[in-house]
This record gives sequence, C-alpha cells and structure tokens, in this order.
Amino acid sequence: MRSRLDRRLWQQSKLLCGIDEAGRGSLAGPVVAAAVVLPPNCSLPGVRDSKLLTPRQRAVLFETIVGRALAWRVGVVNHRRIDQINIRNASFEAMRRALNRLAFRPDYVIVDGFRIPGLELAQEGIVGGDKKSITIAAASIIAKVTRDRFMDRFEGRYPGYGFEENKGYGTPGHLAALSRLGPCPIHRWSYEPVRLAGARHASVSGAECQVSRRRTQNS
Repeated sequence: MRSRLDRRLWQQSKLLCGIDEAGRGSLAGPVVAAAVVLPPNCSLPGVRDSKLLTPRQRAVLFETIVGRALAWRVGVVNHRRIDQINIRNASFEAMRRALNRLAFRPDYVIVDGFRIPGLELAQEGIVGGDKKSITIAAASIIAKVTRDRFMDRFEGRYPGYGFEENKGYGTPGHLAALSRLGPCPIHRWSYEPVRLAGARHASVSGAECQVSRRRTQNS
C-alpha cells in the first residue's frame, strides 16, 4: 500500500506523521493511539487498515513497521480517564500523548477521522484514513497490536470476561459475562451496557444480601 496522499505530502518535503487509535468502541480497558513517521516514499507490502488483517499478520507487520519507521510512539488513556472526559476527548488525549513522545516534531500530521483540537502542528483529518494512507495504516497496526497486548494481560487479571478473545468489545459472550459477573475494575462505566449490567448486578447482590440477613436473623 502506497497512497497518493502520502506521495503528495512526501513530494512537498513533509516529515509526515500518521495517527490512529484503537479501542474507542470497547467496553473495557484503555484507548491507545499511535503516531508513526515513515521514511519518504516508504513501501510496506501488506500494510493496510488493521481491521482487515489477522492477529498474526498484524503482529508480523508491527515488527516490520517499528523496524522501518523513523519514529513511533503510543499514547494510552485508561478507563478511568475515559469515564471522566468521554471517549472522544480521551482519544484525542491519547493522540496528543503519542505525538508529544516522538523524538522530533513532524512537519505535518494526518489523522484517521478528525483533526486533533488544540494541536500546534499543521494537520489534516481524513475520514477512512487507515484505508487511504500507508502512514495512518501503519499507525492503526501499532495502536491495535499494543492495545490487544494490554487486553491479553487483563485476561489473566480479570478472568471470565474473555478479554483475550473479545479485547473488551461488546460481543455476546462478553455481554453475557457482564450480566453474570457484573463489571470488573477496568470496565468503562460511562458506557451504557456496563452501567446497565452494573445496576442489575448490584440489584441482584442487594437482594441476595437481604435474604442472607433475614436467614441469619431467623436462625
């Protein structure tokens, strides 16, 4: 994948940085953004929108990208911050963190979706950018692989929710576990399915406590 957009910007002697995030729609865990600067006219066979790749393909391409990139960094915003400021603002905060951690300032930033508010760099928001730009596609792979690794670790810490498989997204199995177990410490309470599951679980737990208390009093 080598898009016309990247070629045009590279021809303008732009030190180009692509940015994308992963985890925006997840019910649990952090949102992760990646900022990637590739060499001008870089060709990375196989690199495309991370959602179109298998986990194994993403893992292989992750190593290729970090080996070829002039610079790359990730920014992570956890579930508590997401609940405080909402996922849109948290996604932009993760993007700014990734950018600020780069070893140098790029000339131009292209973002999958919308421009980053308050950014003091020339930038362009591109809807569907991970399908139109190799630089954004590379960032999408870095963000996705990094976040998936977080969720794999959370599987061991909070078993029963299937985080290793669903990565926190609202699959039928994840929703069933939420209903059965209630939310765990990394769930996003600002998301309606989590709030509803939490309320139901608290109601059931409260009723069970009352029954247990009555039994104790009557014994």
